Amino acid sequence: MRIIVTGGSGFIGSHLVRLLIKKKHIVLNIDKLSKFSVNESLDDLKKNKKYNFKKIDLQNYSKLSTAINNFKPNIIYNLAAESHVDRSITNPINFVKSNINSTINLLEAANKYLDKNTKIKKNFKLIHVSTDEIYGSLNSKEKKFTEKSKIEPSSPYAASKASTDLLVKAWNKTYKLPIIITNCSNNFGPWQYPEKLIPVIISKILKKQTIPIYGNGKNIRDWIYVLDHVDCLYTILKKGKIGETYNIGTNNELENINLCRMICLKINKLKKNKFNNLKLINFVDDRKGHDLRYAINNNKIKKTLGFRSKYKFENALDSTVKWYLNNSNWLKNKTK
Repeated sequence: MRIIVTGGSGFIGSHLVRLLIKKKHIVLNIDKLSKFSVNESLDDLKKNKKYNFKKIDLQNYSKLSTAINNFKPNIIYNLAAESHVDRSITNPINFVKSNINSTINLLEAANKYLDKNTKIKKNFKLIHVSTDEIYGSLNSKEKKFTEKSKIEPSSPYAASKASTDLLVKAWNKTYKLPIIITNCSNNFGPWQYPEKLIPVIISKILKKQTIPIYGNGKNIRDWIYVLDHVDCLYTILKKGKIGETYNIGTNNELENINLCRMICLKINKLKKNKFNNLKLINFVDDRKGHDLRYAINNNKIKKTLGFRSKYKFENALDSTVKWYLNNSNWLKNKTK
């Protein structure tokens, strides 16, 4: 198959590109290459005949449409997005504009492409990769998010992603664009840009700087190893039903403070440090609109798609910590 991945130079996107190339598909990675991209993670694919790259900002409709029409994809995965809550709070207007305009352009370009290539439409899928943050916050006693949960975003980032989900649904209803939506829990793994919690913790430990933990650290996140996520996205390509939404998670709920302590102790053990990394933990003022808990009910992907995670959380976290320690120069360069 010929597959476009938008945002293929991002953390999750780059892992998806690798998987698709491994599965022998022809891939076009479309990415604008912002400072938060990790395009270097794909350097070894540059000479691979199945890998193609176009530097395009999805807000440029003309370039995007031309790339789609020239490549003639059977599948489009949309992972292009500004994706950090803190940055969306400090710069909401540009952040929201980017996510919404990029999505509208992609939907329109894909729709017009299919109008010209009606034979492709029968087996075409546009898989829009979104977040569980669109559902807002749970307390400790509430049931996990399902595909039918009410959309109640808290941050500008979450609101922008909720908006894109609704736009994707509208293009399916109005124009019969063949779409699937996924909403995933918090990802972790190698090559994640160090503005997200796990690489931030590791970076601070390596520099012996204080580790900022919002509020009392009791906020709960549901973690998924990035390789499990992209495996599920590939399963959805094969088995997903047009018009459906799939929540993706692997039932690994953990308080931020406990996750931080785990990483501190792991690095102490791996580096055999006498210094106690736990002393670096520093509680700071809570983030505005900070959601207390995210938790994904993954019954749908298990029952309808037969998806099962391959990686145990503890083992995946070990591998992730070791990767960052082995790539400490990359981490330092990204946090200059």
